[in-house]
Amino acid sequence: MSSNANKTTVAGGSPMRPLPKMIFASRWLQLPLYLGLIIAQGVYVMHFLVELLHLVEAAFGSSTALEALVTSIGYKTQAPITTLNETVIMLVVLALIDVVMISNLLIMVIVGGYETFVSRMDLRDHPDQPEWLSHVNASVLKVKLAMSIIGISSIHLLKTFINAENYTDKVLIAQTAIHITFLLSAIAIAYTDKIMMSAASNNKH
Repeated sequence: MSSNANKTTVAGGSPMRPLPKMIFASRWLQLPLYLGLIIAQGVYVMHFLVELLHLVEAAFGSSTALEALVTSIGYKTQAPITTLNETVIMLVVLALIDVVMISNLLIMVIVGGYETFVSRMDLRDHPDQPEWLSHVNASVLKVKLAMSIIGISSIHLLKTFINAENYTDKVLIAQTAIHITFLLSAIAIAYTDKIMMSAASNNKH
């Protein structure tokens, strides 16, 4: 039995006209975009493993790995860094968490976007189906993406504050303002979605 996404008939049972059928099939043009995001996900995994390896090597006294870590996190101090200190560890761990959160964002866009805009994945009885995917739609996906962006922005802001001595006041204020803007945008999106759901519920009654 074919899925709803692959049916070529309209509700009355008659075949779809050529032009609507072609327009409907054009959703598959998004497939290369999602495949590209999967490749980007692989790049993030490689970056995570490299940073983790440098952290482990630095913990065992590798000066080369320590230098690579300090360069990657942009940490600067007046005194030379010869050993792995708490600040460097914290910044590296936050950078790793940042990679994980961006990876989670990619998964939501890939899986949720494909399910919502391209084709059903038929995961209803799959034991590993994500909980959020069972009720995903464009509005839910939009809210979840906004919340993920806030989380990523929070990690970046925390990294900046920990390493605040290497940033100007203008940069600190700008990053804080951007984070607040993301937060207000997410609240606005969630509130708008709530209004739309309430209106739809009232129309049903």
